[in-house]
Amino acid sequence: MIRIAVLGAGRIGRIHAANAAANPRCRLVAVADVLAEAAARLAKSTGCEAASDPAATLARTDVDAVVIGTPTDTHVALLLEAARRGKSVLCEKPVDLDIRKVEEAASEAARLGAKVMVAFNRRFDPGMAAVHRAIGEGAIGTVRQVVISSRDPAPPPLSYIPSSGGIFRDMTIHDFDMARWLLGEEPREISATASTLVDPAIGTAGDFDTLMVTMRTASGRQCHINNCRQAAYGYDQRIEVFGSGGMLLNDNLRPSTLRRYDAHATEIREPLLNFFLERYAEAYRLELDAFLAAIEGGTEMPLTIEDGRRALMLADAALESARSGRVVTV
Repeated sequence: MIRIAVLGAGRIGRIHAANAAANPRCRLVAVADVLAEAAARLAKSTGCEAASDPAATLARTDVDAVVIGTPTDTHVALLLEAARRGKSVLCEKPVDLDIRKVEEAASEAARLGAKVMVAFNRRFDPGMAAVHRAIGEGAIGTVRQVVISSRDPAPPPLSYIPSSGGIFRDMTIHDFDMARWLLGEEPREISATASTLVDPAIGTAGDFDTLMVTMRTASGRQCHINNCRQAAYGYDQRIEVFGSGGMLLNDNLRPSTLRRYDAHATEIREPLLNFFLERYAEAYRLELDAFLAAIEGGTEMPLTIEDGRRALMLADAALESARSGRVVTV
């Protein structure tokens, strides 16, 4: 039985803690957050201990593995302290907003022989995984283009913008990881355009809320990503992969597959799922399973700090392109 502590009792921490508490392959020992009340509430709901010092929780001898869901600027320090204490780590993205710190963390983690997994949960979504599996099986021949649409139902609070690293590092980073995974090759050229069309205050805070990215690999494979912080119709998550022998589509999810026809309209369907908490609920559960399986089997983690570094590198290049108006080579 793998004994786990979850660091961070915010939105992401609550997801991970609930999944760990419900998973028969592990035991949730503690949740820790500098906001003691938040930790206490989450501990009560998941049946574990509460702590107000995430760093001190790493010293516990009854913790084998940790999930890091604290603010981004704390990730590297907690990750490396956990690694030095021989604990396996599941770390939320991004590892850090500064790619140099990510590279230093990767080097130190490798020196320590640490088992670290970066949490790009969308790879574990059943639909996304089915698309990747079909590509590997040759279902559509050679991949030529990947098109990713990812739009949130509403922008985050303005207070979040300064610490988020910006839309490319905060939101699009998931899509950069998906692009790498589905293209099967590393993007080498990237071009981006970005605007502030949802809320002028986001622009005043130094960020964008609407963007498009195009990327090309060395062999010429292409990817297009479009993001927006606000979609009036819900959480829009779609992927298309076009190949020499066909096409794969992964569409939005809804509460049910019901379609209604009446005298006024046809194909009436329920709204899209509200946000990532609902849309990727199963992906988060399967992500934890993959983490536990790698610990149990002594195998390599399915996603590593290197995956986090490469996604952040693309985010940085896209931001540079959006600001300069030039194609950036990565």
